This record gives sequence, structure tokens and C-alpha cells, in this order.
Amino acid sequence: MSARSDQPGRLVICPTPIGNLEDVTLRVLAALREADVIACEDTRRTRTLLDRYGVTARLISYQEHNERARSRELVQRMRSGDVVALVSDAGMPLVSDPGFVLVRACVAAGLAVEVLPGPSAVLAALVASGLPADHWRFVGFLPRKRAALAASLDAPETVVAFESPARVPATLAALAERDPERRVAVCRELTKVHEQVLRGTARELADHTRDAPPRGEVVLVVGAAKGERGAAEVERATAAVRRLVEAGAKPRRAAAVVAELTGVPANRLYGAVSAASRRGP
Repeated sequence: MSARSDQPGRLVICPTPIGNLEDVTLRVLAALREADVIACEDTRRTRTLLDRYGVTARLISYQEHNERARSRELVQRMRSGDVVALVSDAGMPLVSDPGFVLVRACVAAGLAVEVLPGPSAVLAALVASGLPADHWRFVGFLPRKRAALAASLDAPETVVAFESPARVPATLAALAERDPERRVAVCRELTKVHEQVLRGTARELADHTRDAPPRGEVVLVVGAAKGERGAAEVERATAAVRRLVEAGAKPRRAAAVVAELTGVPANRLYGAVSAASRRGP
């Protein structure tokens, strides 16, 4: 049912199942039925969900390659009174998926943004991991470079991340090299027929996956780093590395020296200094 043209339209964020199509909520189905248009990453994948529940709706492509142009178009539609539903291929839009540009454009235009609750691989993995969930952070897809990877995982709280199944063995091996007793959960194919959660230390899971990488979609959950330093201490150590580099020392050597004196991981210091140098002054 369309909104009247004399009323402002709105954006409705609709989480979709991460695997099992029965996980869609009644509110999401109602929103999809009532929307004037559904913006989605892959129209074929979204159509599979809609056909399952007899939802007929106009679909429009909205993905990372066209989101700026498409956002302008959708904002104009909402200003004319249309209701736009936004979905991603799976889970909550914006969480490592397109949607931020559209939400920001709606906020700037004074349009209402309604967010519906629903499936999330991040939360499902966190709860299934058996690791502390009172303090945690989500870092999205893990970086490939070793220093950046270490910086993402060295945290005083539980870390949740997406990872390519082919790269899981290397990531676990790198973590085991730094902290072999770190607790980890490898969650794959959540809510699907072959769902599996492997729990153990970094060393155990690195050994387990070395010759048999997991298949399907993977979420890694990594326990808090033991002996993690306070933010102020890390910042002081990072500043010391910067001063050594400015005095002519090589960044990796400077990080190693400061790490030996402070106990802050050298890779974390090197990653922070390298990131700062890439950003420039």
C-alpha cells in the first residue's frame, strides 16, 4: 500500500535471513508487502525470499557500485511519499553491506528511517561462541596484511569478524603464533543445514583447519587478548615509536624496541604507525 503523496515517505531497513528462510520476521514481511519499492543487492536472491512468502513487489538494484546515484533517486521517491524498503542479501543492511549512503541521505533530507529487528550473523556467532558477550567489537572483514590483522585482533574485548573460508587457516595460524592459548570460535553456515561451531584455542583450531579449511560462510569470534594494555599506555607507546621513526629509525625495528620496553605488541605498534603514515599529516 503506497503512502499518500501529501505525506513524506520513509525508509524501512529490513533484515533478511542469513541462511534459513524461515527466520524472516512477520514485521519484515509486512513491510516488504507494503513498500512501494524494495532496494536490494541482488534482485534474484531477494526474489527467492519474496516468492517463498508470496510477496509481490517492485525490486530495484542497490549495491556498492551504484548506491550514490541510486540513493539520490530513492530520496526523491520518498520525498514524493513513497515507502522504500532496504534489504541486503542476508542479515542487517549496512553491517558490512550497502546502505550507509542511503541512510545518511535520508537523515540529511529529514526523512524517517525505521529499523526492524531481525537475523544477524554477527550476533548469532557471538552468542554461539561461548565467549564473553558483555563487551565486544565487530571489525567487519579482516584485513589481509599481517600488521593490520594483528591490530584488528589485539583487543581488550571479544572480537567478531567475517573471514573468507580459504583464509581461515592462515588467520588462525597468525593468531596462534602471537597467542596460542587465545580462545576462538569458528562459526560456519549459521542457520543452514550444515551449521557448525568449532571452539578451542588458536593453536588447536589452527591445527584443525590447516589441511581442511572450513567451507561456506564463516564468522570468527576471538576472545579478549590477555594482558591487553590500557588505551593511554598504547597511545604513549605508539607516540614513542613515531618519535624514533622521525629520528631516522626503521618503523619495524622501532616498534620492536618499544614493544620490548612496554609489553605492547610490536605488530600493533607497527600497524598503528604504518596506518598513520598512509593517512599523512
